[in-house]
Amino acid sequence: MSNPILFVCQSCNDSAHKRMKPSQGAQLLEQLNTLQSQDSPITIQPVGCLWMCSKACVVAISAANQPTYLFTDLPPTESAEALLQFAELYRQHDGESIPYRQFPEALKSGSVAKIPPVAPSGDER
Repeated sequence: MSNPILFVCQSCNDSAHKRMKPSQGAQLLEQLNTLQSQDSPITIQPVGCLWMCSKACVVAISAANQPTYLFTDLPPTESAEALLQFAELYRQHDGESIPYRQFPEALKSGSVAKIPPVAPSGDER
């Protein structure tokens, strides 16, 4: 089981808050860092931009040999705790799909994409 990485866009703002400083993404990142426990196996990785600039907040979660989940349009003030809960579910599922009904409610308000894992070289599927 590999530990997940939560990639958080630090520059995104929704279209109603284009010039807001600090950005909604930076505010979400700060909340995540505040809520995360010291011994958490989840890495929070700031990213300069995830190319979804008008879709704040944008977060991806990924780990080796597991699907990547991409969340967009997350509510900046309600998402941090839900993202940490989802990251723990992701870690526990170890490559298995997470049923949508198990997603924390705050993550259901945005958009989500599930991207299949990259198969290791020589893997015949």
